[in-house]
Amino acid sequence: MSNLIPISAVIGDRSYRIKIQPQDEEVVRKTLKMINDKILEFRTLFAGKDMQDYIAMVVIWFATEQLAQQAAGIEQEGIEERMLKIESLLDEMMRTER
Repeated sequence: MSNLIPISAVIGDRSYRIKIQPQDEEVVRKTLKMINDKILEFRTLFAGKDMQDYIAMVVIWFATEQLAQQAAGIEQEGIEERMLKIESLLDEMMRTER
């Protein structure tokens, strides 16, 4: 715990003082930038809301992206398994034809 570094994390219009591992600083800062960029994008698309609404929209967007990526990964696994089975069947057919 003693090697944690304090950083100021700005999300929307609020600043949060947090402590992180030094090796995580770049990822945390990139994440904060992505969050604030999305807030700005939603503020442009949906004028007249308050900051809480924009933050909620970003949370929904982020969670949806994560679930979509997980689903794509699961789908990719299924495709790889099927391809391996097809390859195995083709190999077996080639051996029996010889």
